[in-house]
Order: sequence, then structure tokens, then C-alpha cells
Amino acid sequence: MSRAVAAAGVVLSVLGAVTAGQVGVADAAAPAVLGGGSGILVNDATCTLTTIGHDSAGRLVGLTAAHCGPEGASIVAEQNADAGTVGTIGYRSEAMDYSVITFDPDLVVPVNRVGNTTITGVGGPAQFPDIACKEGRTTAQTCGLAYGDPLQSEIATLTQICVVAGDSGGPVVVGSTLVGMVNGYVYVPCLGPEVGMNITTILADIDARGDLGAGFRPI
Repeated sequence: MSRAVAAAGVVLSVLGAVTAGQVGVADAAAPAVLGGGSGILVNDATCTLTTIGHDSAGRLVGLTAAHCGPEGASIVAEQNADAGTVGTIGYRSEAMDYSVITFDPDLVVPVNRVGNTTITGVGGPAQFPDIACKEGRTTAQTCGLAYGDPLQSEIATLTQICVVAGDSGGPVVVGSTLVGMVNGYVYVPCLGPEVGMNITTILADIDARGDLGAGFRPI
């Protein structure tokens, strides 16, 4: 992300994570239902899950923004904190601002629809004049015009989607196709364009590593 911003000489505000309160854990809690757009607690910060699915090794994994927390951070479902820690950040790319989460399949029920957003596949990136939408734990679903890649970053796309703190990591979709994740905004939240990493770029980077998350397919 820093390469994209530096190339254009603009100010990018990475969405700050919202500090969460203490999480209680109950015995025999129901599994957490999680999908792209679900609120998650990353250690003591609140962010949004981009998507959930399986990698080529059969592991249940998901994505979120790297600035939400460090490698090894615990993941708790915001709407079912009683389930306790349901995953951990297994890999983090600071340069591209994404993290891969490993989930415990006994503690998570993965879904492809959260709020008003359904994810049926991956593609993109979004191009002008697509209408793109995101699902975030803070502002739910918001939509706006996609501008494409005016920063000439080759890794990110600008849209006019409203995003604020806590929406970090939220899925950006065109229809039901996942095309990116929410990473930040230029200058002013909801007024300045949203900046998001292209999901195809993220998945290509994960595949090139050939480790956790490689061969990812959403639920």
C-alpha cells in the first residue's frame, strides 16, 4: 500500500482499529458464525473479516488487513465472544497490508453471506464505472463508484465507498464477486476515496509463498 501512496504523493490514512473491551469466555459456547464482513477482535482491536474458506491443504483460513494486529494475534468473533479464541493470525504481509488467519474448524461455522453481502467467488479488480460495495463491522454495507487504479500501483483500487475505523479488512465486492479488501482512505473518511488491495493480487502473493492460505477458495 505504501508504494501506491508514495507513487501518487497523496496522504493515505490507514483505518485505525477500534479498541475492544474485555472478552468473557463461557463453557460449551456455540461455534462462531463467520464470513466476509463479520466483525472480529484481533487481540484488543476490532476489524472486519474479508472472507473465509479453505486452502489447498484443507485448512479453514480467512483474510483481514495486516494493520489490525501482529502475527500470532488471537481472533475472537465480535458477535460471539463467548466462543473464545477461534483463530490466530498465521501470516502477515506488512508491505501489502493483509493477514492470513487460521481458524479452528470446531469453533467456527463459515458462511458466504454477512449482512447484505454475499460472496460467491473472487475476481476483479474493479474498474470504472463499476459500482463496488463493502461490508464492514462499523458501517455495514456501503457502495460507491470504482475509479480503478489511478494511482498506477498495480496492486490497489480506489472506490467512493464510505469506510471508517473498524471497517479495515472488510470485503469489497462487485455483485457477489470478491474483488478487494478495505485498507484505508485518502485524506477524509467517507469523503476521500477508499483504498483497497486487489484480492487477485493478495491471493497471487499467498500462492507464491506456497504455504498457509495457498490455493484459497472462499466458502
